[in-house]
Amino acid sequence: MTGGIPQESSVVPGRNDQLAGAARLRRLPTRLLSLAATESDRRVNEKLALVGARRWHYAVLATLDEFGPESQAELSSRTGIYRSDVVAVINELAERGFVERAPDSADRRRNLITLTEPGQRQLYTLDQLLAEVEDEVLAPLTAAQRNQLAQLLTVLVNHHGRQM
Repeated sequence: MTGGIPQESSVVPGRNDQLAGAARLRRLPTRLLSLAATESDRRVNEKLALVGARRWHYAVLATLDEFGPESQAELSSRTGIYRSDVVAVINELAERGFVERAPDSADRRRNLITLTEPGQRQLYTLDQLLAEVEDEVLAPLTAAQRNQLAQLLTVLVNHHGRQM
């Protein structure tokens, strides 16, 4: 390994079957990023499903926790969930008692979404589950490498116009 980047010789036959094949495929960062993202997404979705949650549930709960009550439009903008879809996510969370929807006293035409105490507990549960997934997915990396990976991914995401 050089500078934290796996070299061709570090690909173990049989252990990294998805990377077996043409050397040019093993050298394409975009392909490696895609493979890692696919595995990460699969594990996140499986873990969240254990408690009847989805990634958008987490996004809304975490956003409300950090920013306080928000309108549906603000939640859509902050989370990247399409406006038409954010309503369904809020409905699911409201049915479970994790958020409350109430008219905004400053503008009765819009609703404010507020995190409830059960929603706070659910967010804590989801934080714990996602920490477990991160530990599984990033197991071969040191703490410094994990930090570096997060920094590099943030640069890419910001460069391509997606605010976090």
